[in-house]
Amino acid sequence: MVRSDILTLKADEVTSEILNADITELKLAVETLLNHASKLGGLGFGTSLLSWVASFAAMYLLILDRTNWRSNMLTSLLVPYIYFSLPPSLFHFLRGQFGLWVAFIAVVLRLFFPRHFPDWLEMPGSLILLLIVSPGLFADAFRGSWVGVAICLLIGCYLLQEHIRASGGFRNSFMQSHGISNTIGILLLLIYPMWRLIIRFV
Repeated sequence: MVRSDILTLKADEVTSEILNADITELKLAVETLLNHASKLGGLGFGTSLLSWVASFAAMYLLILDRTNWRSNMLTSLLVPYIYFSLPPSLFHFLRGQFGLWVAFIAVVLRLFFPRHFPDWLEMPGSLILLLIVSPGLFADAFRGSWVGVAICLLIGCYLLQEHIRASGGFRNSFMQSHGISNTIGILLLLIYPMWRLIIRFV
């Protein structure tokens, strides 16, 4: 009986030693990850890549909502999210002559041919107009700053919370039709601002 108690104590000690070793390795892995993340952030590689991913995820969700998702969420918030998260090269391209022509065509169609203007083009049209008419001072001050990143993070958190609530729980959000793609798209919205905040404050 005493021997079995001793064996149990030794097994518990071995288990706690293994657990402590695992926790130490996990801490080391997190420190290494943050170190590498800060180096990548310094190079701008991770931020640029995640900016592209987040922008296309937001565009995907915007198109999906206007075609067959049809949620009760305030998905018009995706327009400012895209505005703040667009990569600089794409942002300046859309603010140039190409964006001016697209905005001009959208306004002409909306004014003179309202019956031929599809509903699903309303939000993309609003995005183009926002890109074109926003003052340069506003765009330069908030895009790329912590204010724009915080706005993106708030929008992503709100949309994720509303999507989970509408689905009836986190697990159900993956089980419904189109649930996996919608949930993954919304989760991708959170990665970019979180990465930017980690890079800024680490």
